[in-house]
Amino acid sequence: MSSAHDPPQGRRLDVLRVVKEADAPLGIASIADRLGVHPNTVRFHLNTLTASGQVELVRPERHSPGRPPLLYRAVRAMDPTGPRHYRLLAEILAQQLLATPDARSRAAEAGRVWGEHLAMSEAAEPAAPVDRLVELLDGLGFAPERRIADGQEQIGLRHCPFLELAETGADVVCPVHLGLMRGALAAWDAGTTVERLDPFVEPDLCVAQLGPGPWRRPPP
Repeated sequence: MSSAHDPPQGRRLDVLRVVKEADAPLGIASIADRLGVHPNTVRFHLNTLTASGQVELVRPERHSPGRPPLLYRAVRAMDPTGPRHYRLLAEILAQQLLATPDARSRAAEAGRVWGEHLAMSEAAEPAAPVDRLVELLDGLGFAPERRIADGQEQIGLRHCPFLELAETGADVVCPVHLGLMRGALAAWDAGTTVERLDPFVEPDLCVAQLGPGPWRRPPP
């Protein structure tokens, strides 16, 4: 039986456990009886579990007048609220790529393909390709800013979404970023490309040097 002082997360897990162990969908009253708690408590946690995709509502067929009771059953799937470790996955893939021949060119090509994909799926269309690229980079978390230095147009990147990974795997992370920008501009048939990406020219700044395009993949 649950105590009145049980933490909400613990009670929610108790409700989920009861629903999972049941051979058939259960109503709120039945779950409350099994746990020895108030039906409103069960209802509150069922709403949360339904919203997270761990439990689903089952509407029984009507065999008698009146509104049928609400029944719930567990969704047979991995817990969608569990922890994620995408950084670990990125580190594994980056280290594997670093160990291959031509790691930088492979990383740039992967970025180019993804950049084309992002560009083609983009909904908004600002007037100029560089504006579109800045908007795309902003949406990805690069905190971009347009710049002019020595008469050359640049895009400054004030944030790296893969900062920790770039500190140890810059030979693949930076080429991925370079390829992404080139791929997006090529997909838009821009007369501009990214000639090179200068990482960490300042502690808080990477710089993409723009030039006439389109960028052409070098021959093998």
